[in-house]
Amino acid sequence: MSNLLRIIRTDRGELSEMVRRLGLRGKMDLKPVIESVENILSAVREQGDQALINYTEQFDHVRLSSQRIRVSEKEIGEALNQVDISLITILRKAAANIREFHEAQIPDDVYLQTAGGGSTALLHRPLDLAGLYVPGGSAPLPSSVLMNAIPAKAAGVRRLLLCTPPRADGTVNPVILAAASIAGVDEIYRIGGAQAIAAMAYGTQSIPAVDKICGPGNIYVNTAKRLVYGQCDIDMFAGPSEILVIADDSARPDYVAADMLSQAEHDPLASSLLLTDNAELAEKVAVEIEARTAKMPRRDIIEKSLGNYGAALIVPDIETAVAFANELAPEHLELCVRDPQPLISKIRHAGAIFVGQHSPEPLGDYFAGPNHVLPTSGTARFFSPLNTNDFIKKTSLINYTQEDLAGCWQDIAAFADSEQLPAHADAIRVRFDDDRYGNRG
Repeated sequence: MSNLLRIIRTDRGELSEMVRRLGLRGKMDLKPVIESVENILSAVREQGDQALINYTEQFDHVRLSSQRIRVSEKEIGEALNQVDISLITILRKAAANIREFHEAQIPDDVYLQTAGGGSTALLHRPLDLAGLYVPGGSAPLPSSVLMNAIPAKAAGVRRLLLCTPPRADGTVNPVILAAASIAGVDEIYRIGGAQAIAAMAYGTQSIPAVDKICGPGNIYVNTAKRLVYGQCDIDMFAGPSEILVIADDSARPDYVAADMLSQAEHDPLASSLLLTDNAELAEKVAVEIEARTAKMPRRDIIEKSLGNYGAALIVPDIETAVAFANELAPEHLELCVRDPQPLISKIRHAGAIFVGQHSPEPLGDYFAGPNHVLPTSGTARFFSPLNTNDFIKKTSLINYTQEDLAGCWQDIAAFADSEQLPAHADAIRVRFDDDRYGNRG
C-alpha cells in the first residue's frame, strides 16, 4: 500500500472543508513582499533605465547598459538557428493550433437599428500595446510565450513586447527568443522580476508603458502585477496549480496517476486530487503514484505537494464528485469516466475540462489550442481562461436621429429630474425648446 497518496472515504461536509483548506494555499504574510515591491516600483518610476540596470545587477548578477536592455534582432535571428530544429517544428505546430483557436474568438461588432433610423452599437478595438512577462530560471517556458503572445496578436494588438530575465552570461535563453519570434512578439527586453513589471506599467527610457501585462511569475512578479493594476490592466491573479480528476472503474490507474503527477511536480503548493466512487481504483492509483514518483527528478517537490494537498477521495457516487468540482472550481478538471459527455453540462466552474482517457492535462498545456493560462484557487467561479477578448476593449456607440430622441426625450428628462441632476435634464430639453415639440415657447 502506498504511503505517498492518502486515500480518504469522505462525504459532502468533509469535501467542503477541503475546499476551504485548498483555498488557503499560498496565503502568506505579504507585507514584507509588498514593501519590497513598492520600493522597486517607485525606483523604476523615478529612475527609469538606471533602476533596471541596478536591479538586474543586484538580482541577476548581470551588468547591463541602456543599449543592452533590448534584445537585438540579430540575437533573435541567431536563436532560431541555435534551437534544435525538431523543437522549432513542434513550436510551430503548437503555435498554429493556438493561433487557429484564438483567431476563431475574434468578436463581431454588435449593431441595433433604432425606430427613427439611428443605431446603437458595441465596437471592438484591440489594445495598442501589451506586455508579456516570461520567467527565467533553469527551465525555460516557451509554452508560456506562445499562450500569452498569440492571443494578443490574434486580437490585433499593434505592438507586443516581452520581458524576461537574462542568464548569467547576459543572454536570453534561445528557446524563449525562438518562441517569441514564432509567436510574433515585436520587442524583447532582458529584464526580469518586479522591475520588469514596473517598466511595462510606467515606462522607462527604453521600455514603453503598456496597456496590459500578462504572464506568470514568482510572488514578487505577481505582487507587482497586483500593485500596478489600474495603471494598466493585468491578466489575472494566479495561484498554485491544481488538478481534479473524476474517475470511475473504467479509468486506467496509470493514466490517472501520471496526470496527477503532472501537476504535483510544479510546486509544493500544487494540488492533485482524485475523486472516485471506486475504492479499488483509488488503491491502484496510489500504488502507481508511488512507483512513478520514485523515478521523477522533481521527486522532492512531488512528495511535498502530495503530502500537503494531494489525496484520493472515495465518494458515494459521481454526482457527489461533480458537486465538489463545482464548489472547488478547479484550474484543471479531468473526466476519466465511462461516459463523460453527460457530465459536461453539469460542470459550471472549471478553468479547463479534459474529456475522456485521451485528453490528458499536458495536451492543454502545450498543444491543443485552448489557452493554458487558467484561473486558480477557486477563481474559475468568476474568471475565464486567457483569451483573445482579453486584448480587445469595447466601446459603445449611440447614434440617435432627431426622430429617435423625440420619442423619448420627456422620459429621459424626467429620469434625470428624479436623480436631482437638472443639468442632465436640461441637456435633453434644450433640444426641444420650440413649439413643434410642445415644450417651452
